[in-house]
Amino acid sequence: MPTIVERNPGSAEMLASATGGGTYVVQSLEDLRQHLAEDVNEYAIILGPTVDLEAAASFTATLRVTRPATSVILVRRRVDTSILAEALRSGMREVVEERDLTGLKASVERAAELWSALNGTAVENESASSGKLFTVFSPKGGVGKTTLAINLAVAMAHEGRQVCLVDLDLAFGDVAITLQMFPSRTIADAAHLHDLDGETLQTLLTPHSENLFALVAPVQPDAKDTIPAALVGKMLRLLKSRFDCVVVDTAPAFDEHVLQAFDESDVLLLVTTLDVPTLKNVKMVTETLDLLNFPANKRRLVLNRADDKVGLSADKVESTLGMKIHKSIPGSPDVPSSTNAGDPILRCSPRHAVSQAITALARDLVREPKDSAEESIEVKRHVAVAGRRGLLRRTGR
Repeated sequence: MPTIVERNPGSAEMLASATGGGTYVVQSLEDLRQHLAEDVNEYAIILGPTVDLEAAASFTATLRVTRPATSVILVRRRVDTSILAEALRSGMREVVEERDLTGLKASVERAAELWSALNGTAVENESASSGKLFTVFSPKGGVGKTTLAINLAVAMAHEGRQVCLVDLDLAFGDVAITLQMFPSRTIADAAHLHDLDGETLQTLLTPHSENLFALVAPVQPDAKDTIPAALVGKMLRLLKSRFDCVVVDTAPAFDEHVLQAFDESDVLLLVTTLDVPTLKNVKMVTETLDLLNFPANKRRLVLNRADDKVGLSADKVESTLGMKIHKSIPGSPDVPSSTNAGDPILRCSPRHAVSQAITALARDLVREPKDSAEESIEVKRHVAVAGRRGLLRRTGR
């Protein structure tokens, strides 16, 4: 995918509108170097108008030797002969004026063609993904997050969609055991692949039914440390390009892998229950998402076990969290019973009240139109928080 280097959010958003939704944005050349250390398949780098020309030329001269198949495209507010001469000397492939978005798009397409010609492989078009990614998250264990994610994936598959369920609880994921699958490969195997593309990633998936596949968590908890967050992002983008729906179950923590899933999400489902500790933690999550500028229109609040008689009401949940409940899921002892049997409630009892509620949620989600403006919002978030991500993510980058 293309990477844009630009510290001005408005400029970055404008450039990204020409390069596609799979574009990655960083603020500085140092951030770019860290990104390139993990992404070996970068075919186009766009250096925005705020990047110093001398530093850009020095960087390009080095990249010309270390990555000859990667094209550097320089964007300037105005192009003159001195800029063109400097670009030519350093090895930049093209120079484009900032507002020439058509020219920039054509330059990126030529970069992809060059990469394919030099490497003998086609560029995986991550930005052309037609699928939607739904991340299911709660900061507290025991709220039914994994059960909801599994049944949501089953419901989407029953609706005729091609679905991939991703277990991103890399230390203690339960998707495989809950579905009683015995995978030969896990997400950890991706870290050992030299060149990950859609076809290769498909070999890591475990089939569950005709329309449902799973990318399961590693068997050993310490394997989590071998999986870079950037690799998780690449896998999720590839899966979106190959499946109608991608459902991600997460660990109950703000680690770098979970935050990478947030980056790629079309919808983030926040799961809560009717107890004060969970509400307190979910409230902290919403405040953190606000600080990270995560779009509010991508968040959906799901109240699980909504009929528990514990002294708290749905109204209290909404007032505490400052969010409307998108869907309420009733509780039932049949749910853990089906889990223990390795047969999701939605499959073994499709007419059950819990199954019907989750089916309704699945239909709501897959029918929601993709808002193209959300991609622009996402680009803004990448730029806006790049300077403070060290608190929560990308610590290894």
